[in-house]
Amino acid sequence: MTLDIALEKFNEWTKGLDSRQARISVFNHIRDIPYALVPELLDPHEWACSILNNGKGSCSPKHILLGYMFAKLGIQVKYGVYPFSWDDPYISYPEELKELIKIIPLGYHCALRTYIGDRWVLVDATWDPFMEKFGFPVNKEWNGEDDTLNAVQALDEILFDTTHERMTYVRQKKIAFTDGEKALYAKFVEKFNIWLLKERENAK
Repeated sequence: MTLDIALEKFNEWTKGLDSRQARISVFNHIRDIPYALVPELLDPHEWACSILNNGKGSCSPKHILLGYMFAKLGIQVKYGVYPFSWDDPYISYPEELKELIKIIPLGYHCALRTYIGDRWVLVDATWDPFMEKFGFPVNKEWNGEDDTLNAVQALDEILFDTTHERMTYVRQKKIAFTDGEKALYAKFVEKFNIWLLKERENAK
């Protein structure tokens, strides 16, 4: 079944831990999966499990996986959509990407709102620690209780109860892209992944 690997990892990452330690553990493990922009799959759980098989993933599959594991811990979650511009002045992009991010359409970031204690907390496991060298806001030490930083400078927050609702919303937004915008975004994804892969290889 699709979720077998997720359940295996959940058991491995939470064995012998109390509830707070367990949510910190699954957060840290998912955050540390190397970030990359990966193709969207129709089945959200298949998409989430693909990052465990492939060892890389973007914000959406990371947070679908995190939401699944938090639900296993009895934590209520909502799936957030955060429209944002990739043109962030605090990020050290290579020159080739700097030109592209000025003209690509908005991105639709994913993170979680989780009910911990008596309030809804923002939990964002997007950027792995390697990304800090380029200025990405890595959440290095989450205490399992308070808000993390949002991975992007969000223009809005739209919350959904299910992964399917969230993915339907984002697909509708992306369908509205012009053909030119779709081509530019595809070019950005390709060059962004190549850039990160080279940087990771050079750091070894």
